[in-house]
Amino acid sequence: MKILIVGAGAIGGYFGGRLLEKGEDVTFLVREKRRQQLKDNGLIVESVHGNMHNAEPKTILAGENAEPFDVILVSTKSYHLAGAMESIRPYVGTETMILPLLNGIAHLDALTEEFGAEKVLGGLCFIETTLDENARVIQTSPIHDLVFGERNGEQTERIMKLQAVFENTNANFRLSDNIEQEMWHKYLFITSLSGITSLFRSPIGPIREQPQGMETIKSLLHETISIMKSLDAPLAQQVLEATLARMNEIGYSMKSSLQRDMEKSLPTEGDHLFGYLLDKASKSKFPAVTLSAIYANVKIYEKNLG
Repeated sequence: MKILIVGAGAIGGYFGGRLLEKGEDVTFLVREKRRQQLKDNGLIVESVHGNMHNAEPKTILAGENAEPFDVILVSTKSYHLAGAMESIRPYVGTETMILPLLNGIAHLDALTEEFGAEKVLGGLCFIETTLDENARVIQTSPIHDLVFGERNGEQTERIMKLQAVFENTNANFRLSDNIEQEMWHKYLFITSLSGITSLFRSPIGPIREQPQGMETIKSLLHETISIMKSLDAPLAQQVLEATLARMNEIGYSMKSSLQRDMEKSLPTEGDHLFGYLLDKASKSKFPAVTLSAIYANVKIYEKNLG
């Protein structure tokens, strides 16, 4: 299969690098600066699962000629999605599968409207990775999971072919027969962790220790689950207990990527994560007090960015 990965940043670079390591036909859709970095230094991944270096990864810039790809993996931030959709349009053929790894759910509607429901798979990933000052992909924790599947859960011929391509890669590529539920569950967890840590501007540990901090976590979970249920999200029966347990289990010093973006004075995915849910809550007149405070905190931060 011909695979196009949108971006060779932390997530796209890591999973794309692992596929290259296996010998798959991978091309990265990048900007000029990243292309030059890859030309000068190659794609470098430093990981607890083993380092890798591909000296000459294939790249294209938006608008350059290329045949349609079999699968396009989209791992951009949500605020880059519109630009990414415009960039991949020439490379989407009649049989192309689009595999998004963004946080949240709203991007599914955008991709479906643009390319058609039949082209859009469900997908998510769990990984802590970043680009360092030398544009190397750094991955320091044991988790490097990518989950994918047909949104209706069917084991289609095309998804089985994609599974065969992903198998025996030095990363955990897992085919799910309930990918939409898994995406909603991740959305709940990411919204909770991002919301709480950005609101208190603290790692999760000190927040959990404070009684008021723990009550805020529980309040946010109740609100978010209620909104999601109003949207008929396919949540598991014990999702509140499971998510709270996970919030209590993660490392004391754990921060969310959204909080780290705020610390670096970067844009955030606040609209994609919190704004989407609040928009839905307003239509049902659900009083999401905690979620509203979290969203206001992010919007005030963004306004002050200038």
